[in-house]
Amino acid sequence: MQAPTETRQHMARCLRALCNADVEEGFVLGKDISLPETYVRNAQKPTRNIGGNRVSKRKTLAFFAGGMHGYVRPILLQHWENKDPAMKIFGILPKSKGNRNYIQYMKSSKYCICAKGYEVNSPRVVEAILYECVPVILSDNFVPPFFEMLNWESFAVFVLEKDIPNLKNILLSIPRKRYLQMQMMVRKVQQHFLWHRSPVKYDIFHMVLHSIWYNRVFTARAR
Repeated sequence: MQAPTETRQHMARCLRALCNADVEEGFVLGKDISLPETYVRNAQKPTRNIGGNRVSKRKTLAFFAGGMHGYVRPILLQHWENKDPAMKIFGILPKSKGNRNYIQYMKSSKYCICAKGYEVNSPRVVEAILYECVPVILSDNFVPPFFEMLNWESFAVFVLEKDIPNLKNILLSIPRKRYLQMQMMVRKVQQHFLWHRSPVKYDIFHMVLHSIWYNRVFTARAR
């Protein structure tokens, strides 16, 4: 079930907090709240193992691995799977303890491809940030979480779905200075996407509440 569609009729006047923040499926900018999708891999220590290699150790240009959900990912693999050693683009990786292979690829890549599946959002967006890999959003109608407060273009790259065949050239065209700035900003905004056993100021819990408050205040003013 897609939340924007399912809630459109009965909750049309409500502020909806949605992971599937898809403007083509009825997500309303300025009213609805885009939620980040996250995995909590260790409930006792939610921040365990976050971070990644320093820039000089990130030898892979771009990485993606995942199931072939939706129409974008098959196109991505068609153009880039086993086509270029700088582009580590896979389907589902072999199983490893704690998903270690997947995480190590994220920790050692400059850019992490966050391609839409059945829905516009993906846990990869937050995973990339946690492992300090610059997210590359391949999802044309996606409204990123906390966009009211965060300047996503300062730490992420947005690539149109139609430009998948030119993906490598687009990433290589980004000057090193610009990449370093984005990677630094990824580390800076990371605090806003972290879960803690008890909420910490400016973490994901507080950011969600702030988004709801912010949209509630400005929606009320617009009426």
